[in-house]
Amino acid sequence: MTRLIFLGPPGAGKGTQAIALSEICTVPHISTGDILRSAVTQQTDLGKKAEFYMTAGELVPDNLILDLIRERLSQTDVTSGWVLDGFPRNVPQATFLDELLEAIQQPCDFVVNLDVPDEVIIARLLKRGRQDDTEEVIRNRLQVYRQQTAPLIDFYRNRQQLVSVDGNQPMEVVTEELRKIVSV
Repeated sequence: MTRLIFLGPPGAGKGTQAIALSEICTVPHISTGDILRSAVTQQTDLGKKAEFYMTAGELVPDNLILDLIRERLSQTDVTSGWVLDGFPRNVPQATFLDELLEAIQQPCDFVVNLDVPDEVIIARLLKRGRQDDTEEVIRNRLQVYRQQTAPLIDFYRNRQQLVSVDGNQPMEVVTEELRKIVSV
């Protein structure tokens, strides 16, 4: 049984590694972005609410994200484990997640922090070639990450759940390090 949370700045490889590990461990990869898109596509009540914010170009409020996560973690395919990618994004969300996981008796095994230097992230994201990936926008996203999400590193380190992995290595090397962590 594997239950992992992935942390790291945008462009660190969270999604890539979370997908790889979910396949290795044969557990669902749970991405908040995927949950939002799915809920919107299915036009669930929560999806309709999320779509309103997304269409307006605003961040979906925490309480709505929390409801979506609660709904997703109550589905039957996650009883054998999961890899959570993109959530939590701040300490209040992490506190909620702790309470939720305790209530549904699905404690997290590890919180994986992919550590990648800013200059490497900027180069990676610029190489993607997306229209909104300008150096200025990327630096701003990294600053927002440092302010909002980076405190989670200390939050989980203080609970002895954090495992940091050097994400500035070839993809296969990072995957192999993660495989060793979960002993699969």
